[in-house]
Amino acid sequence: MIRVGILGAGGIAALSHLPEIATIEGMQVTHICGRTERRLRLLCDRFAVPRYSTDWNDLLNDEDLDAVIVALPHPLHAEAGLAVLERGLHLFMQKPLCTTMEEADQLVAASEARPEQIVYCRPSFGEVVYEIRRQIAAGTIGLVSGALARHSHGGPEVYYAEVADTFEEPRAEDDFWFFDADTAGGGALIDMGVYAIATLVALLGTATAVTARMTTVNKATAMEDTATLILDFENGALGTAETGWCDPARSSYLRVHGTTGKLIQDGESLQYIRPGSADREWATPIIETLPAPGVPNQHVEWLRCIASGTQPELSNLWAARHVTEIMSAAIASNAQGRRISLQSGPFPL
Repeated sequence: MIRVGILGAGGIAALSHLPEIATIEGMQVTHICGRTERRLRLLCDRFAVPRYSTDWNDLLNDEDLDAVIVALPHPLHAEAGLAVLERGLHLFMQKPLCTTMEEADQLVAASEARPEQIVYCRPSFGEVVYEIRRQIAAGTIGLVSGALARHSHGGPEVYYAEVADTFEEPRAEDDFWFFDADTAGGGALIDMGVYAIATLVALLGTATAVTARMTTVNKATAMEDTATLILDFENGALGTAETGWCDPARSSYLRVHGTTGKLIQDGESLQYIRPGSADREWATPIIETLPAPGVPNQHVEWLRCIASGTQPELSNLWAARHVTEIMSAAIASNAQGRRISLQSGPFPL
């Protein structure tokens, strides 16, 4: 049995980590740490967690733990992640990995010094992404020429309404740390854009340059609430990553184009579309729905990696570092109005 502690007793712990782990054999949350005792007691009662604390050190010094999930606000990720690794524990890092390249490099160095500790970094990837990877590798759509990924929603206030309801608390009107430029560590790009960027990296590999535009359309923040990135990839393809907090109808879509066809995510299914004729532009295309074999949820994958002593295939620390590099370069590109070259890509496992 892998005994897990969770740093952070907010919405991510309540809505994602605790419910999922409760369904998994071989993994149990035994300690949770947060600032609000009422929330802690509620989560312990709801998910049968035997212990809680309000001090990081109490959790990190718990000798009964094997692993820790960092589910804290973005600017605290690196400090907490480093502390977990230094305690000799396996680490699950909520997205984004961190907010600066200096922090990312510190986490990579700490992990490489302790290769026996498994580090799982969100975003996790569903079965469609794994199937697209297989189809690209098999040459189904020829040479990949471009891809587009978008992940966006209505903003932190929508998320916090659900969190408040989960904890049976009054809904806040405007007290959202996400909007505070002095403490949030970044806007919609690091909060939501990380999903689209990480998906493109998982499919196309190393990015070599980024051109970005960001703007603030509607939210009460000095940071961006909408962003679009164009990525140059080492394999010659171009990728577009779109994100934002101004999309209450929600968007999460993906398409990959190649020289002989294209792959489009359609909800939880995958469409393979190829031309109906080699020399008639308006010929009806041939559309086929491809099966996407199931993949384990994020916690099952983390558990499997711990058991086998192998780092995650896609949701690993080196890929997360590359995504951090892309987001940092995107901020510079927007500020300087030019294309920014990238220095490194995901390291091979």
